[in-house]
Amino acid sequence: MIKCASAYTYEIDNPEDAFEEVKAQLDEKITLLDNTIGIVTCHPEFVESGALKHICESLPFEVVGITTSAQAVDGEFGELILTLFVITSDDSSFKAAVTECLDAGISEPIKTSVSGMIEENPGQPGLALVFAPMMLKYAGDTYTQEMTKYIPNTPIFGSIAIDDTLTYEQSETIYNGETYRTAMVYVFCYGNIKPRFIVGTFPDEKAMPYKGEITKSNGSFVSEINNTSAYNYFESIGFIENGVLSDNFKLVPFAVDQIKRADYDGISVVRGIALFTDDGTAVFRGDIDEGSVFSILTFEAEDVLSTTRATLEQVSNLPDVCGALMFTCIGRRIMTMSVSPLAEPETTKGGMCSNIPFMMSYAGGEICPTLIKDGVPTNRYHNYSIVVLVL
Repeated sequence: MIKCASAYTYEIDNPEDAFEEVKAQLDEKITLLDNTIGIVTCHPEFVESGALKHICESLPFEVVGITTSAQAVDGEFGELILTLFVITSDDSSFKAAVTECLDAGISEPIKTSVSGMIEENPGQPGLALVFAPMMLKYAGDTYTQEMTKYIPNTPIFGSIAIDDTLTYEQSETIYNGETYRTAMVYVFCYGNIKPRFIVGTFPDEKAMPYKGEITKSNGSFVSEINNTSAYNYFESIGFIENGVLSDNFKLVPFAVDQIKRADYDGISVVRGIALFTDDGTAVFRGDIDEGSVFSILTFEAEDVLSTTRATLEQVSNLPDVCGALMFTCIGRRIMTMSVSPLAEPETTKGGMCSNIPFMMSYAGGEICPTLIKDGVPTNRYHNYSIVVLVL
């Protein structure tokens, strides 16, 4: 059996009051079973004030998570807020860990940490939750790919830490009250856990007629599209003329089909561009393999909110839902600023079925399987998407 509950607090300045507020909500909503894990997301000011640390240290279970810029739980949404999502079970268990610093490279620290976890806890976990740092020199796919090496049959769900600064210099991952700028935190879930996943992106009808094939790339660096430089390709379809190669290009979503991948499942992932280099290379916010094809997506604020509502409807229509953990791309927040800085959290609070405990927060990238076939998940990193773990 799995049970879930959420709690929140706006109290930043008084750590004890913040804890008592969270505790009172949990005591009212849930009785903890044999094994429990807490997922926390909060504004960085909760880190600075010590409220986050006090809450985590005072709770009788481990707590992991990320800093973020805005959140929602059942009953509330906001920016200067801390939210907590609790998963408790009498026939599942949860093992949390944090890697060493990833600054010098991702592979070895993840290998060392995960190998140690597997040695201590034999058997394939039924779910992995990953909370990765915002490190602009690494594509978000790297975390998913490294974890999949050691748990190939385990679905992976999670997010990249952010904050509300332009360069995310206050973003951190969270492990039992301690925070990290350059370490990845994760949880392996064992036992009777049967996760379901939903990925919400843009409707197919929003694809523009411009098609591109990636003819030369290295990870997230795309140097040639349709056998010409990436810059020249975008120039040829009018992006420069229309001013899109100003900072606005960072808000253009691409539906990418990585058809050359051995595990391609027929489902597009959405990517965004981070920057163009001096030689005309487009640096995307996630890996794009050579041979991939893409469509450019158009969007308005309502397109974002309509996919949010459709995703919430899918969750509400599923049977036997104990709770839902959601992450949505920070790019979606930027897209809905014309409506409200909190348009998506407010939509989530109002659109989720009232009897489903949930937590939603913004992320710098979303990690979620697109498909599980014959017991093997296609774990993917997403941009401009809302992803949901349904328990």
